[in-house]
Amino acid sequence: MKIAAIVLFFFTGISALCQTSDTSLSAYNQSIPGYTIQFKMMPIKKGTFTMGSPVNEKGRDTDEGPQQRFSISPFWMGAYEVTYDEYNTFFTDESFTQNNNADAITRPSPPYIDFSLGMGKQGGYPANSMQQYGALMYCYWLYKKTGIFFRLPTEAEWEYACRAGNSSTYFFGNDEKQLDQYAWYANNSGNKYHKVGELKPNPWGLYDILGNVAEWTLDQYDENFFAKEKDSLADPCVLPTKRNPRTVRGGTYKDAAKELRCANRIESDLVWNRRDPQIPKSKWWNADAPFIGFRVVRPLQQPTPEQAEKFFELYLIK
Repeated sequence: MKIAAIVLFFFTGISALCQTSDTSLSAYNQSIPGYTIQFKMMPIKKGTFTMGSPVNEKGRDTDEGPQQRFSISPFWMGAYEVTYDEYNTFFTDESFTQNNNADAITRPSPPYIDFSLGMGKQGGYPANSMQQYGALMYCYWLYKKTGIFFRLPTEAEWEYACRAGNSSTYFFGNDEKQLDQYAWYANNSGNKYHKVGELKPNPWGLYDILGNVAEWTLDQYDENFFAKEKDSLADPCVLPTKRNPRTVRGGTYKDAAKELRCANRIESDLVWNRRDPQIPKSKWWNADAPFIGFRVVRPLQQPTPEQAEKFFELYLIK
């Protein structure tokens, strides 16, 4: 599995030959036409960072190295994980299906169980239990509703934003005892997810980037990601060839502290949907993954409509 520079524009909206200033980036609230819902987007300026973990990091897994230097182009990232309130606007938008001449599966299929498991829905709780396909279709819906290209972060973008300029185990340092201030995890969550934004953000204004629900990234999971790359590669991303496995980041409300390290990588697992009663199994939902959610990014340089459609065609593997 190779990282293909030829599709760089799909991920960043920026070609290798284009020098785009990120001085115009600032935080803003994004509205969704036709709804009162807004979500906050935080600026992530371009930079270079060391991705992965050093060999002596406590709790390190072998798929987190060898560490590599990557440069990242500028983008905005959601300050919060996508909430039920936001995701439900997509779920209930019948006009989207009609206006785009798509069939009924353009919107998520009706949930066959209560995926919140009583932990909370409306009022700021994170949307959960969707497969990566469902998260990407939400991004496609946002693009159609707003005219702005949104997508999931690449794995490299996610770690760059999570670290917020820090190279330690966590963005606040190496002392896991401080996690209680920033993340819902096994020690303090009560075995449930919580409303977004209740704890402290990271230095770049991102709440719950560790813990609460883990977050989908764009990348196909590759345990040898780092070994195949060279230092200073710009905006890496492992292209998809199949629906599973994909890479998930951030750790969850159910996890121990070591699973919330900035470098920790999670491989999506088909067992997350083992109890799905449907035949064939749903491409929208994970019956056994209330701990999975996502947040969105918006590249500074937007792709053309043709490029955006090609992006979604590539990633929305049926």
